[in-house]
Amino acid sequence: MGAAHGHRLYFHAHSPLHRLPGHCKVLALVTFVLCVVATPSRAYWAFGLHALALVGVLVVSRVPAPFIVKRMVVETPFVVFALLLPFMSTGPRTDVLGLSVSEAGLHAGLTLLCKGTLGVAASLLLAATTEPRDILAGLERLRLPAQLVQIMAFMIRYLDVAGAEMGRMKIARESRGFQAKGLRSWPVVARSGGALFIRSYERGERVHLAMLSRGYAGTMPSLGEVAATRVQWLTAIMLPAVALSISLAAWGVAA
Repeated sequence: MGAAHGHRLYFHAHSPLHRLPGHCKVLALVTFVLCVVATPSRAYWAFGLHALALVGVLVVSRVPAPFIVKRMVVETPFVVFALLLPFMSTGPRTDVLGLSVSEAGLHAGLTLLCKGTLGVAASLLLAATTEPRDILAGLERLRLPAQLVQIMAFMIRYLDVAGAEMGRMKIARESRGFQAKGLRSWPVVARSGGALFIRSYERGERVHLAMLSRGYAGTMPSLGEVAATRVQWLTAIMLPAVALSISLAAWGVAA
């Protein structure tokens, strides 16, 4: 996992959040997301408080806000779906900026947008403050099945390898005068994708044989993350505790 160090999602800094063990941060992320999801759908003030709490953690982490914002593009499918919901849903209609939209769809879209944005931002913050190896070690310490941890470890390692191979194939196509324009270029891109799949599959077989020749018997050496101290646990649960309080307050107001 040496290649995982300095992953593009990781931001090197020396903050209290960076120093927390991986299993503390993973558990805190899951709890925070569950609290956000459990918040009542129309309690937009509660989502605003969740966002403020997350911004506070971002400040403590010393990760620049643009570093997170640039990577929020991964949320694009959720944003598109949330924008379509007011037009696709049925029920009572209301006017927004001169457009007739479904009132239920509007609230559903806004809720989806709020919850999705908070979840994605929290996940990116975890990735920005935790190296991939530490995340895997944290999952291992949280007793996630060993095979799943191994699959994630190989995925992190070989996604970069496959990406580099895809980049070399792109350069080779362009050096032969290929330009991806219109539907006519799709067959060439599809064949390139098939070739990449075959190369990746063959590489996986070679890696597996190499592992077997070195004594691999279905288990990998433990990543060996140390147990967290009480202070570290208290630091890690601050965000989930605040999120839980906000969610409970929102349910109290909704009742």
